[in-house]
Amino acid sequence: MNLDIIDENHQPIGKANEPLGVRIKREWLTLTILGAPILIGQLAQISNGVVDTIMAGHASADDLTGVAIGNSLWLPIMLFMIGLLNATQPIISGYRGANQPHKIMPVTWNAAYISLGAALIAILLLTNVEPVLALIQMGDNSARITTGYLKAFALGIPAILLLLSLRGLTDGLGHTKIFMAFSILTVLINAPLNYVLIYGKLGMPALGGIGCGWATAIAQWASLLLLLAYLNVAPAFENFHLWQARMAPSLAIIRQILGLGIPIGFTIFVEATMFSLVALLLAPLGTDVVAGHQIALNVVSIFFMVPMSIGLAITLRISFLIGAEQPKTARLVARSTIIMVTAISFCFAALMYSFARPIASLYSTEVDVLLMAELLLGYGAMFQIADVLQVVCISGLRGYKDTRIPMYIMLSSFWGIGIPLGYILAFRDWLVPAMGAPGFWIGLIAGLSHAAFWLLIRLFLISRHPPTPITDRLKA
Repeated sequence: MNLDIIDENHQPIGKANEPLGVRIKREWLTLTILGAPILIGQLAQISNGVVDTIMAGHASADDLTGVAIGNSLWLPIMLFMIGLLNATQPIISGYRGANQPHKIMPVTWNAAYISLGAALIAILLLTNVEPVLALIQMGDNSARITTGYLKAFALGIPAILLLLSLRGLTDGLGHTKIFMAFSILTVLINAPLNYVLIYGKLGMPALGGIGCGWATAIAQWASLLLLLAYLNVAPAFENFHLWQARMAPSLAIIRQILGLGIPIGFTIFVEATMFSLVALLLAPLGTDVVAGHQIALNVVSIFFMVPMSIGLAITLRISFLIGAEQPKTARLVARSTIIMVTAISFCFAALMYSFARPIASLYSTEVDVLLMAELLLGYGAMFQIADVLQVVCISGLRGYKDTRIPMYIMLSSFWGIGIPLGYILAFRDWLVPAMGAPGFWIGLIAGLSHAAFWLLIRLFLISRHPPTPITDRLKA
Protein backbone atom coordinates (compact mmCIF):
# COMPACT_ATOMS: atom_id res chain seq x y z
CA MET A 1 0.00 0.00 0.00
CA ASN A 2 1.28 3.46 -0.91
CA LEU A 3 0.16 6.64 0.80
CA ASP A 4 1.67 9.12 -1.66
CA ILE A 5 -1.70 10.23 -3.03
CA ILE A 6 -3.13 10.83 0.44
CA ASP A 7 0.00 12.71 1.52
CA GLU A 8 -0.01 14.93 -1.55
CA ASN A 9 -3.67 15.82 -1.06
CA HIS A 10 -3.54 16.47 2.66
CA GLN A 11 0.00 17.03 3.86
CA PRO A 12 2.30 18.08 1.02
CA ILE A 13 6.07 18.01 1.36
CA GLY A 14 7.58 21.11 -0.17
CA LYS A 15 10.90 21.54 -1.92
CA ALA A 16 13.89 22.78 0.06
CA ASN A 17 14.87 25.29 -2.65
CA GLU A 18 11.54 27.15 -2.48
CA PRO A 19 11.57 30.70 -1.05
CA LEU A 20 11.05 30.82 2.71
CA GLY A 21 7.90 32.92 2.39
CA VAL A 22 6.33 30.38 0.04
CA ARG A 23 7.11 27.51 2.39
CA ILE A 24 5.68 29.35 5.40
CA LYS A 25 2.47 30.24 3.55
CA ARG A 26 2.04 26.63 2.46
CA GLU A 27 2.54 25.37 6.00
CA TRP A 28 0.04 27.85 7.39
CA LEU A 29 -2.44 26.77 4.73
CA THR A 30 -1.87 23.12 5.59
CA LEU A 31 -2.43 23.82 9.29
CA THR A 32 -5.62 25.69 8.44
CA ILE A 33 -6.89 22.78 6.33
CA LEU A 34 -6.13 20.37 9.18
CA GLY A 35 -7.20 22.66 12.02
CA ALA A 36 -10.44 24.25 10.77
CA PRO A 37 -12.43 20.97 10.90
CA ILE A 38 -10.93 20.27 14.34
CA LEU A 39 -12.18 23.67 15.55
CA ILE A 40 -15.69 23.05 14.21
CA GLY A 41 -15.69 19.58 15.78
CA GLN A 42 -14.61 20.99 19.15
CA LEU A 43 -17.36 23.61 19.03
CA ALA A 44 -19.89 20.91 18.17
CA GLN A 45 -18.79 18.87 21.18
CA ILE A 46 -19.11 21.91 23.45
CA SER A 47 -22.57 22.61 22.09
CA ASN A 48 -23.73 19.22 23.40
CA GLY A 49 -23.06 20.42 26.94
CA VAL A 50 -24.77 23.74 26.25
CA VAL A 51 -27.87 21.97 24.90
CA ASP A 52 -27.97 19.65 27.91
CA THR A 53 -27.70 22.57 30.33
CA ILE A 54 -30.36 24.70 28.62
CA MET A 55 -32.89 21.86 28.27
CA ALA A 56 -32.33 20.55 31.81
CA GLY A 57 -32.72 24.10 33.13
CA HIS A 58 -36.14 24.39 31.48
CA ALA A 59 -37.21 21.17 33.19
CA SER A 60 -36.49 22.36 36.77
CA ALA A 61 -33.80 23.87 38.98
CA ASP A 62 -33.14 20.43 40.48
CA ASP A 63 -32.65 18.93 37.03
CA LEU A 64 -30.21 21.70 36.11
CA THR A 65 -28.28 21.21 39.35
CA GLY A 66 -28.21 17.44 38.94
CA VAL A 67 -26.88 17.62 35.38
CA ALA A 68 -24.36 20.35 36.27
CA ILE A 69 -22.92 18.34 39.16
CA GLY A 70 -22.88 15.23 37.00
CA ASN A 71 -20.93 17.09 34.32
CA SER A 72 -18.41 18.34 36.88
CA LEU A 73 -17.84 14.72 38.00
CA TRP A 74 -17.42 13.08 34.60
CA LEU A 75 -15.51 15.88 32.89
CA PRO A 76 -12.09 15.48 34.66
CA ILE A 77 -12.21 11.69 34.27
CA MET A 78 -13.12 11.84 30.60
CA LEU A 79 -10.56 14.56 29.89
CA PHE A 80 -7.85 12.24 31.22
CA MET A 81 -9.14 9.41 29.01
CA ILE A 82 -9.30 11.75 25.99
CA GLY A 83 -5.71 12.84 26.57
CA LEU A 84 -4.66 9.22 26.89
CA LEU A 85 -6.17 8.32 23.50
CA ASN A 86 -4.85 11.47 21.82
CA ALA A 87 -1.49 9.68 21.71
CA THR A 88 -2.67 7.62 18.74
CA GLN A 89 -2.88 10.66 16.44
CA PRO A 90 0.86 11.55 16.38
CA ILE A 91 1.82 7.88 16.30
CA ILE A 92 -0.36 7.13 13.26
CA SER A 93 0.56 10.42 11.58
CA GLY A 94 4.23 9.54 12.05
CA TYR A 95 3.79 6.10 10.47
CA ARG A 96 1.91 7.71 7.62
CA GLY A 97 4.73 10.18 7.02
CA ALA A 98 7.22 7.31 7.09
CA ASN A 99 5.04 5.41 4.57
CA GLN A 100 4.68 2.46 6.99
CA PRO A 101 0.94 1.73 6.61
CA HIS A 102 1.28 -1.82 7.94
CA LYS A 103 1.86 -0.33 11.42
CA ILE A 104 -1.27 1.83 11.42
CA MET A 105 -4.03 -0.72 12.02
CA PRO A 106 -2.19 -2.45 14.89
CA VAL A 107 -2.05 0.93 16.66
CA THR A 108 -5.76 1.51 15.95
CA TRP A 109 -6.79 -1.88 17.32
CA ASN A 110 -4.67 -1.56 20.44
CA ALA A 111 -6.04 1.94 21.03
CA ALA A 112 -9.49 0.36 20.90
CA TYR A 113 -8.46 -2.18 23.53
CA ILE A 114 -7.14 0.63 25.72
CA SER A 115 -10.39 2.55 25.25
CA LEU A 116 -12.42 -0.43 26.45
CA GLY A 117 -10.23 -0.82 29.53
CA ALA A 118 -10.44 2.91 30.23
CA ALA A 119 -14.21 2.79 29.74
CA LEU A 120 -14.53 0.08 32.39
CA ILE A 121 -12.61 2.21 34.91
CA ALA A 122 -14.67 5.32 34.09
CA ILE A 123 -17.95 3.38 34.41
CA LEU A 124 -16.96 2.02 37.83
CA LEU A 125 -16.09 5.51 39.05
CA LEU A 126 -19.14 7.29 37.70
CA THR A 127 -21.71 4.73 38.83
CA ASN A 128 -20.52 4.91 42.43
CA VAL A 129 -20.63 8.65 43.19
CA GLU A 130 -23.04 8.53 46.13
CA PRO A 131 -20.27 9.09 48.75
CA VAL A 132 -19.13 12.21 46.87
CA LEU A 133 -22.68 13.58 46.72
CA ALA A 134 -23.13 12.91 50.44
CA LEU A 135 -19.86 14.69 51.17
CA ILE A 136 -20.98 17.88 49.42
CA GLN A 137 -24.41 17.58 51.14
CA MET A 138 -26.37 17.64 47.93
CA GLY A 139 -30.18 17.71 48.15
CA ASP A 140 -31.92 14.35 47.87
CA ASN A 141 -33.78 15.08 44.62
CA SER A 142 -30.77 16.67 42.89
CA ALA A 143 -28.58 13.77 44.08
CA ARG A 144 -31.09 11.31 42.63
CA ILE A 145 -30.96 13.11 39.29
CA THR A 146 -27.15 13.23 39.31
CA THR A 147 -26.79 9.50 40.00
CA GLY A 148 -29.44 8.64 37.39
CA TYR A 149 -27.85 10.95 34.84
CA LEU A 150 -24.37 9.47 35.40
CA LYS A 151 -25.58 5.87 35.25
CA ALA A 152 -27.25 6.55 31.91
CA PHE A 153 -24.28 8.57 30.65
CA ALA A 154 -21.91 5.75 31.66
CA LEU A 155 -23.59 3.41 29.18
CA GLY A 156 -22.28 5.63 26.39
CA ILE A 157 -18.69 5.80 27.66
CA PRO A 158 -17.44 2.78 25.65
CA ALA A 159 -18.84 4.41 22.49
CA ILE A 160 -17.25 7.79 23.33
CA LEU A 161 -13.81 6.28 23.86
CA LEU A 162 -14.04 3.96 20.85
CA LEU A 163 -14.94 7.00 18.75
CA LEU A 164 -11.81 8.71 20.06
CA SER A 165 -9.66 5.68 19.23
CA LEU A 166 -11.00 5.82 15.67
CA ARG A 167 -10.34 9.55 15.60
CA GLY A 168 -6.69 8.64 16.01
CA LEU A 169 -6.98 6.80 12.69
CA THR A 170 -8.94 9.45 10.77
CA ASP A 171 -7.04 12.47 12.10
CA GLY A 172 -3.73 10.63 11.91
CA LEU A 173 -4.30 10.05 8.19
CA GLY A 174 -5.06 13.76 7.75
CA HIS A 175 -8.84 13.39 7.34
CA THR A 176 -9.84 15.76 10.14
CA LYS A 177 -13.16 16.58 8.44
CA ILE A 178 -14.47 13.11 9.29
CA PHE A 179 -14.50 13.56 13.07
CA MET A 180 -15.89 17.07 12.54
CA ALA A 181 -18.80 15.63 10.56
CA PHE A 182 -19.55 12.95 13.15
CA SER A 183 -19.29 15.48 16.00
CA ILE A 184 -21.96 17.57 14.27
CA LEU A 185 -23.99 14.40 13.68
CA THR A 186 -23.86 13.62 17.40
CA VAL A 187 -25.31 17.06 18.19
CA LEU A 188 -28.09 16.55 15.63
CA ILE A 189 -28.99 13.22 17.27
CA ASN A 190 -28.55 14.38 20.86
CA ALA A 191 -30.71 17.53 20.74
CA PRO A 192 -34.02 15.92 19.63
CA LEU A 193 -33.41 12.95 21.91
CA ASN A 194 -32.99 15.39 24.79
CA TYR A 195 -36.33 16.98 23.91
CA VAL A 196 -38.11 13.63 23.79
CA LEU A 197 -36.55 12.10 26.91
CA ILE A 198 -36.34 15.16 29.19
CA TYR A 199 -39.89 16.39 28.60
CA GLY A 200 -41.60 13.07 27.86
CA LYS A 201 -42.61 13.50 24.21
CA LEU A 202 -43.76 10.87 21.65
CA GLY A 203 -45.19 8.71 24.41
CA MET A 204 -41.93 8.49 26.37
CA PRO A 205 -41.87 9.16 30.15
CA ALA A 206 -40.52 12.56 31.24
CA LEU A 207 -37.08 11.72 32.67
CA GLY A 208 -35.91 15.27 33.37
CA GLY A 209 -32.15 15.65 33.73
CA ILE A 210 -31.69 11.88 33.67
CA GLY A 211 -32.89 11.98 30.07
CA CYS A 212 -29.77 13.97 29.16
CA GLY A 213 -27.65 10.98 30.12
CA TRP A 214 -29.73 8.58 28.03
CA ALA A 215 -29.73 10.96 25.06
CA THR A 216 -25.93 11.31 25.20
CA ALA A 217 -25.41 7.54 25.43
CA ILE A 218 -27.74 6.80 22.51
CA ALA A 219 -26.25 9.57 20.36
CA GLN A 220 -22.70 8.37 20.96
CA TRP A 221 -23.52 4.73 20.10
CA ALA A 222 -25.37 5.84 16.96
CA SER A 223 -22.37 7.95 15.87
CA LEU A 224 -19.97 5.08 16.53
CA LEU A 225 -21.98 2.61 14.47
CA LEU A 226 -22.36 5.10 11.63
CA LEU A 227 -18.64 5.90 11.69
CA LEU A 228 -17.76 2.20 11.53
CA ALA A 229 -20.09 1.81 8.56
CA TYR A 230 -18.53 4.83 6.86
CA LEU A 231 -14.96 3.60 7.36
CA ASN A 232 -15.88 0.32 5.68
CA VAL A 233 -17.15 2.00 2.50
CA ALA A 234 -15.16 5.26 2.21
CA PRO A 235 -12.64 5.19 -0.69
CA ALA A 236 -9.96 6.90 1.43
CA PHE A 237 -9.98 3.89 3.79
CA GLU A 238 -10.32 1.09 1.26
CA ASN A 239 -6.76 -0.04 2.03
CA PHE A 240 -7.41 -0.01 5.79
CA HIS A 241 -9.68 -2.96 6.39
CA LEU A 242 -10.72 -2.37 9.97
CA TRP A 243 -12.31 -5.72 10.71
CA GLN A 244 -10.01 -7.83 8.51
CA ALA A 245 -6.96 -6.20 10.14
CA ARG A 246 -8.08 -7.12 13.67
CA MET A 247 -5.41 -8.47 15.95
CA ALA A 248 -4.92 -9.60 19.52
CA PRO A 249 -3.69 -7.02 22.05
CA SER A 250 0.03 -6.27 21.77
CA LEU A 251 1.78 -5.39 25.01
CA ALA A 252 4.51 -3.51 23.11
CA ILE A 253 2.04 -1.31 21.22
CA ILE A 254 -0.10 -0.73 24.31
CA ARG A 255 3.02 0.31 26.20
CA GLN A 256 3.94 2.68 23.36
CA ILE A 257 0.50 4.34 23.40
CA LEU A 258 0.34 4.57 27.20
CA GLY A 259 3.91 5.86 27.44
CA LEU A 260 2.94 8.77 25.23
CA GLY A 261 -0.69 9.14 26.32
CA ILE A 262 -0.54 9.02 30.12
CA PRO A 263 1.49 12.25 30.40
CA ILE A 264 -0.92 13.93 27.93
CA GLY A 265 -3.95 12.78 29.91
CA PHE A 266 -2.42 13.76 33.23
CA THR A 267 -1.48 17.21 31.90
CA ILE A 268 -5.05 17.85 30.70
CA PHE A 269 -6.45 16.53 33.99
CA VAL A 270 -4.19 18.79 36.06
CA GLU A 271 -5.21 21.85 34.05
CA ALA A 272 -8.93 21.06 34.30
CA THR A 273 -8.83 20.45 38.06
CA MET A 274 -6.86 23.67 38.57
CA PHE A 275 -9.65 25.81 37.11
CA SER A 276 -12.26 23.87 39.11
CA LEU A 277 -10.28 24.44 42.31
CA VAL A 278 -10.06 28.20 41.68
CA ALA A 279 -13.85 28.40 41.43
CA LEU A 280 -14.20 26.54 44.75
CA LEU A 281 -11.63 28.73 46.50
CA LEU A 282 -13.44 31.87 45.34
CA ALA A 283 -16.77 30.68 46.80
CA PRO A 284 -16.31 32.47 50.18
CA LEU A 285 -16.06 35.83 48.33
CA GLY A 286 -19.72 35.62 47.28
CA THR A 287 -21.89 34.65 44.36
CA ASP A 288 -21.19 37.85 42.41
CA VAL A 289 -17.45 37.13 42.43
CA VAL A 290 -17.92 33.47 41.47
CA ALA A 291 -20.36 34.40 38.71
CA GLY A 292 -18.02 37.06 37.31
CA HIS A 293 -15.13 34.58 37.43
CA GLN A 294 -17.17 31.94 35.61
CA ILE A 295 -18.16 34.41 32.89
CA ALA A 296 -14.54 35.46 32.31
CA LEU A 297 -13.39 31.84 32.32
CA ASN A 298 -16.10 30.84 29.84
CA VAL A 299 -15.10 33.65 27.46
CA VAL A 300 -11.43 32.70 27.69
CA SER A 301 -12.36 29.05 27.04
CA ILE A 302 -14.26 29.96 23.87
CA PHE A 303 -11.32 32.00 22.53
CA PHE A 304 -9.04 29.09 23.51
CA MET A 305 -10.75 26.81 20.97
CA VAL A 306 -8.81 28.45 18.10
CA PRO A 307 -5.23 27.93 19.40
CA MET A 308 -6.17 24.49 20.73
CA SER A 309 -7.32 23.47 17.23
CA ILE A 310 -4.12 24.86 15.73
CA GLY A 311 -2.23 22.91 18.38
CA LEU A 312 -3.91 19.63 17.42
CA ALA A 313 -3.10 20.39 13.77
CA ILE A 314 0.56 21.12 14.53
CA THR A 315 0.80 17.79 16.40
CA LEU A 316 -0.38 15.98 13.28
CA ARG A 317 1.83 18.01 10.95
CA ILE A 318 5.07 17.69 12.91
CA SER A 319 4.64 13.98 13.59
CA PHE A 320 3.97 13.42 9.87
CA LEU A 321 7.04 15.42 8.79
CA ILE A 322 9.34 13.69 11.25
CA GLY A 323 8.04 10.32 10.05
CA ALA A 324 8.74 11.49 6.50
CA GLU A 325 12.32 12.39 7.55
CA GLN A 326 11.75 16.11 7.03
CA PRO A 327 13.07 17.55 10.33
CA LYS A 328 13.94 20.94 8.80
CA THR A 329 10.39 21.42 7.56
CA ALA A 330 9.08 20.31 10.96
CA ARG A 331 11.28 22.94 12.60
CA LEU A 332 9.94 25.55 10.17
CA VAL A 333 6.38 24.54 11.05
CA ALA A 334 7.08 24.84 14.78
CA ARG A 335 8.73 28.25 14.59
CA SER A 336 6.46 29.83 11.98
CA THR A 337 3.36 28.66 13.86
CA ILE A 338 4.61 30.36 17.01
CA ILE A 339 4.78 33.63 15.05
CA MET A 340 1.26 33.08 13.72
CA VAL A 341 -0.37 32.25 17.05
CA THR A 342 1.43 35.10 18.83
CA ALA A 343 -0.21 37.49 16.38
CA ILE A 344 -3.55 35.76 16.97
CA SER A 345 -3.14 36.04 20.74
CA PHE A 346 -2.57 39.79 20.55
CA CYS A 347 -5.70 40.16 18.41
CA PHE A 348 -7.73 38.13 20.90
CA ALA A 349 -6.30 40.13 23.81
CA ALA A 350 -7.24 43.41 22.14
CA LEU A 351 -10.79 42.19 21.46
CA MET A 352 -11.25 40.92 24.98
CA TYR A 353 -9.93 44.11 26.56
CA SER A 354 -11.80 46.51 24.27
CA PHE A 355 -15.16 44.75 24.40
CA ALA A 356 -15.13 43.42 27.97
CA ARG A 357 -18.41 45.10 28.98
CA PRO A 358 -20.44 44.10 25.88
CA ILE A 359 -19.14 40.54 26.13
CA ALA A 360 -19.97 40.30 29.86
CA SER A 361 -23.45 41.74 29.25
CA LEU A 362 -24.26 38.73 27.08
CA TYR A 363 -24.11 36.58 30.21
CA SER A 364 -25.73 38.73 32.91
CA THR A 365 -27.56 41.98 33.62
CA GLU A 366 -26.63 42.22 37.31
CA VAL A 367 -24.40 45.23 37.89
CA ASP A 368 -22.02 43.65 40.43
CA VAL A 369 -21.54 40.54 38.30
CA LEU A 370 -20.89 42.67 35.23
CA LEU A 371 -18.31 44.80 37.03
CA MET A 372 -16.42 41.73 38.27
CA ALA A 373 -16.58 40.01 34.87
CA GLU A 374 -15.37 43.15 33.12
CA LEU A 375 -12.45 43.48 35.55
CA LEU A 376 -11.43 39.84 35.15
CA LEU A 377 -11.72 39.97 31.35
CA GLY A 378 -9.02 42.65 31.47
CA TYR A 379 -6.77 40.09 33.13
CA GLY A 380 -8.09 37.50 30.67
CA ALA A 381 -6.67 39.63 27.86
CA MET A 382 -3.17 39.25 29.36
CA PHE A 383 -3.95 35.59 30.05
CA GLN A 384 -4.47 35.00 26.30
CA ILE A 385 -0.87 35.51 25.20
CA ALA A 386 0.71 33.02 27.61
CA ASP A 387 -2.14 30.52 27.22
CA VAL A 388 -1.95 30.52 23.41
CA LEU A 389 1.82 30.08 23.41
CA GLN A 390 1.82 27.23 25.92
CA VAL A 391 -0.85 25.18 24.14
CA VAL A 392 0.86 25.48 20.74
CA CYS A 393 4.30 24.68 22.18
CA ILE A 394 3.09 21.65 24.11
CA SER A 395 1.18 20.46 21.02
CA GLY A 396 4.31 20.81 18.89
CA LEU A 397 6.24 18.76 21.42
CA ARG A 398 3.60 16.04 21.24
CA GLY A 399 4.28 15.89 17.52
CA TYR A 400 7.87 15.05 18.45
CA LYS A 401 6.52 12.46 20.94
CA ASP A 402 7.91 14.53 23.81
CA THR A 403 5.28 14.42 26.57
CA ARG A 404 6.90 13.60 29.90
CA ILE A 405 9.04 16.69 30.45
CA PRO A 406 6.20 18.99 29.28
CA MET A 407 3.97 17.28 31.85
CA TYR A 408 6.43 18.20 34.62
CA ILE A 409 6.64 21.77 33.31
CA MET A 410 2.85 22.13 33.38
CA LEU A 411 2.58 20.53 36.83
CA SER A 412 5.17 22.89 38.32
CA SER A 413 3.61 25.89 36.56
CA PHE A 414 0.05 25.25 37.72
CA TRP A 415 0.53 23.76 41.17
CA GLY A 416 3.95 25.18 42.01
CA ILE A 417 3.31 28.76 40.84
CA GLY A 418 -0.24 29.46 39.62
CA ILE A 419 -2.38 28.19 42.50
CA PRO A 420 -0.05 29.10 45.42
CA LEU A 421 0.68 32.59 44.10
CA GLY A 422 -2.97 33.13 43.23
CA TYR A 423 -4.07 32.10 46.72
CA ILE A 424 -1.53 34.41 48.37
CA LEU A 425 -2.53 37.37 46.22
CA ALA A 426 -6.25 36.69 46.62
CA PHE A 427 -6.47 36.08 50.37
CA ARG A 428 -3.25 37.14 52.09
CA ASP A 429 -1.52 40.48 52.67
CA TRP A 430 1.96 39.00 52.43
CA LEU A 431 3.00 40.63 49.13
CA VAL A 432 0.27 43.21 48.51
CA PRO A 433 -3.11 43.84 50.12
CA ALA A 434 -5.43 40.88 49.45
CA MET A 435 -6.83 41.32 45.93
CA GLY A 436 -9.65 38.79 45.85
CA ALA A 437 -10.48 37.19 42.48
CA PRO A 438 -7.95 39.26 40.43
CA GLY A 439 -5.19 37.73 42.57
CA PHE A 440 -6.00 34.27 41.25
CA TRP A 441 -5.97 35.53 37.67
CA ILE A 442 -2.56 37.11 38.22
CA GLY A 443 -1.37 33.79 39.64
CA LEU A 444 -2.73 31.94 36.61
CA ILE A 445 -1.02 34.40 34.26
CA ALA A 446 2.27 33.88 36.11
CA GLY A 447 1.92 30.10 35.98
CA LEU A 448 1.04 30.05 32.30
CA SER A 449 3.87 32.47 31.48
CA HIS A 450 6.30 30.16 33.27
CA ALA A 451 4.93 27.21 31.28
CA ALA A 452 5.02 29.09 27.97
CA PHE A 453 8.65 30.14 28.49
CA TRP A 454 10.00 26.69 29.32
CA LEU A 455 7.86 24.89 26.74
CA LEU A 456 9.09 27.34 24.10
CA ILE A 457 12.70 26.61 25.09
CA ARG A 458 11.97 22.89 25.07
CA LEU A 459 10.37 23.07 21.61
CA PHE A 460 13.34 24.98 20.18
CA LEU A 461 15.77 22.41 21.59
CA ILE A 462 13.76 19.37 20.44
CA SER A 463 13.17 20.83 16.98
CA ARG A 464 16.93 21.28 16.51
CA HIS A 465 17.70 17.69 17.53
CA PRO A 466 14.57 15.54 17.06
CA PRO A 467 14.68 11.89 18.15
CA THR A 468 15.34 9.47 15.28
CA PRO A 469 13.43 7.54 14.13
CA ILE A 470 10.47 9.30 15.68
CA THR A 471 8.00 6.50 15.03
CA ASP A 472 9.92 3.92 16.99
CA ARG A 473 11.20 5.82 19.98
CA LEU A 474 9.61 7.65 22.86
CA LYS A 475 11.37 10.76 24.09
CA ALA A 476 11.53 11.26 27.83
